Amino acid sequence: MKILLLGANGQVGWELQRALAPLGDVTACDRTTADLANLDQLRSVVGDAKADIIVNAAAYTAVDKAESEPDLATLINATAVGLLAEEAARSGALLVHYSTDYVFDGKKSTAYVETDAANPLSHYGLTKYQGEAAIRATGARHFIFRTSWVYAPRGKNFPTTMLNLARTRPELKVVSDQVGAPTSAELIADVTALAIRRLAGKDDLLGTYHLTAAGATSWHAYAQLLFRLAAAKGYALKAAPDNVLPIPTEAYPTPAKRIANSRLATDKLRAAFGLTLPAWDAHLGRFLEELHQPGTNA
Repeated sequence: MKILLLGANGQVGWELQRALAPLGDVTACDRTTADLANLDQLRSVVGDAKADIIVNAAAYTAVDKAESEPDLATLINATAVGLLAEEAARSGALLVHYSTDYVFDGKKSTAYVETDAANPLSHYGLTKYQGEAAIRATGARHFIFRTSWVYAPRGKNFPTTMLNLARTRPELKVVSDQVGAPTSAELIADVTALAIRRLAGKDDLLGTYHLTAAGATSWHAYAQLLFRLAAAKGYALKAAPDNVLPIPTEAYPTPAKRIANSRLATDKLRAAFGLTLPAWDAHLGRFLEELHQPGTNA
């Protein structure tokens, strides 16, 4: 089986290189070899690969910057994704794509299910939903995995940002009225590989799924636990958990509107593939161990 992986150097893409390797021959492309902003190059790469599976882990992910770069965000998250779907539909390849909680408006009081109506509040969220819609419109065989609050030892994300700030600041203010499930790139990659294995011609399993860790927390509580675990592992931090102060969303304005409720129900995923998903804090210890370099204060 031939697999084309796009976005191989990103948080999820890096983990996918490992998770997909046992499934077949993986051609891993980063932005230098397959730039989603370059449609001609992208079409050529996909055509040359003649892959059985196209896994797209590439995206425009700068949520706030998308407000000032709407055309580029649309090109990468919607137009290029539509091209991938068209190529997959033409060749019969399976397309695996990742979307986000940002397709919703966060106003629901319970976790979002796959059939809830999208209503993105930001241009980033809009482009991600447009990408989803483009895939569905082509009729391509696909998995769309919506996830949230993704983190990994590699790349820029909430826990790496918090740890960097905590090294120099004795006190931090973190939003406490947004809730979601921090989800490790490792978990996303492993579930992706399992879903591909289980598919095995059972096209009734295809479609859109929510893929997050179990449970939920706030950014504030997340930061407090992160600092507590980091201190126990020898990280040199100036900010202690008790010095992480809760603030409301309106006290931390951003160009793109954030959603209050990022919880995604995973019942469909767990039932379809017989999964038990780990709690949102289950991978934090491993994350800190991989990030920490002995003798360097991480």
